[in-house]
Amino acid sequence: MSGSRPARSPRSARSSGSVAAVDLGATSGRVMIGHVDHNDLSVRTVARFPNGPVSQADGLHWNVVALYEHTISGLRTALAQEPEIRSIGIDSWAVDYGLLTNGRMLAEPFHYRDDRTAAGVADVHSLVSPEELYARNGLQFLPFNTLYQFAVDAHLAAADTALLIPDLIAFWMTGRRVAERTNASTTGLLGVNTGEWDDELIERLSLPRRVFPELVDPGVTIGQLLPESAERIGAGRNMDVTAVGSHDTASAVVAVPAVSDDFAYISCGTWGLVGVELDSPVLTDASRAANFTNEGGVDGRVRFLHNVMGLWLLSESVRTWNAAGETIDLPALIEAAAAVTTPLPIFDANDPRFLAPGDLPARVAEWLTEHDLPAPRDHVEATRIIIESLADAFARAVHSASELCGRPVSVIHIVGGGSQNQLLCQLTADRSGLPVVAGPVEATAVGNVLIQARAQGFVSGDLESLRALVARAFVPALYRPRATPWRTSAPRPNTDQPAPAPSLETP
Repeated sequence: MSGSRPARSPRSARSSGSVAAVDLGATSGRVMIGHVDHNDLSVRTVARFPNGPVSQADGLHWNVVALYEHTISGLRTALAQEPEIRSIGIDSWAVDYGLLTNGRMLAEPFHYRDDRTAAGVADVHSLVSPEELYARNGLQFLPFNTLYQFAVDAHLAAADTALLIPDLIAFWMTGRRVAERTNASTTGLLGVNTGEWDDELIERLSLPRRVFPELVDPGVTIGQLLPESAERIGAGRNMDVTAVGSHDTASAVVAVPAVSDDFAYISCGTWGLVGVELDSPVLTDASRAANFTNEGGVDGRVRFLHNVMGLWLLSESVRTWNAAGETIDLPALIEAAAAVTTPLPIFDANDPRFLAPGDLPARVAEWLTEHDLPAPRDHVEATRIIIESLADAFARAVHSASELCGRPVSVIHIVGGGSQNQLLCQLTADRSGLPVVAGPVEATAVGNVLIQARAQGFVSGDLESLRALVARAFVPALYRPRATPWRTSAPRPNTDQPAPAPSLETP
């Protein structure tokens, strides 16, 4: 992106009000009510619902129709509890999309963990080199980025519109087709320096230009509810659907309670998004070699970050153990892992073998064996190895981000579900040698709420003003690094504030 855009002026001034945040994660979704005024901020969950991949004959998909129905049901609950809600904002994971023709969806969207994109990578790179792609879009290489999915999508030629998941839900609510800019930046088809669709790249890849909708910024009103949508959720027709940082990490970064600009963030849930916030992209050869990405942030900021596998490693391990007939008590398992004092090995949490669903503990053991390291003897050791490996990957990514952008980092903020995992937070502090500030847990929903609130006139100011409000509203936990940052065994976590039980929710 080409520098910071100014904060948008609210359309009218109100002293306070409520909005609804729809936060759709890769394992679950939720609807939350946020109440905001210039001095205070609160959020509460009114609905939660499951989400996950659905296997069909042609691969892994999302059941996005069911996701939409859950969203409508959750909004109906929200409006019943708070009839004065003024706006709805929607965020989700990135890269995946639905294809429309004449307003009808052609097929359920593919899941980014489906393996069909390998051929798409080869097709795209035969036309545009990885080096040129990075110069144009600033994105780290991920085989599931949207441009690779487009390259192998048999339905694309018949479509008249492609909408990323939050934009698809908003279209069904309002009838308006748009692409919110922070999420569009993850497609690989947005110019990193312009923030606009890269028409030359689209043409070179032989993609139909007609499917790319109008771009909008966070804070813009997408539209008002269609009559049938308003009736289903019990709202008036004048209810706004507002663009937020619809890539969930963009919203989460808004809610980082930083008091200075020398911070790194880890938005930790299914994925761990580790990076810093900048005013302009970093497009050096070193940045590309380190596989760092430049994604769009709210108000034109750049999220310079690296994707780490995140708590997927733990949640998929638990799923495997449960599928084998065991009953896993995750908080007890993590507590036992925190008490391990025997030195244990770590593995590369970024190895692509861990991307697909399946028996993840077996793949971890396989990696360790290949590297002449001992495999875990039980679930406790496996859990400790996973969390220690994640902390190591997080710490290395923070230090790499600082070196690549030339900005020192004095504190790490962990937000999202991973902020509740005391062991992960403490080990990240130990391995990075930096203090870790953990929370808020529902950072994505908080950021979603704040951008809506600013658009509605409940608050004003830049991101720093919004973050100051977050810092006043939520009490974080502080984890100080212990004496030996790279130790491989540790006593119980040292925290100045009690943290809740660990969670696997996405941010």
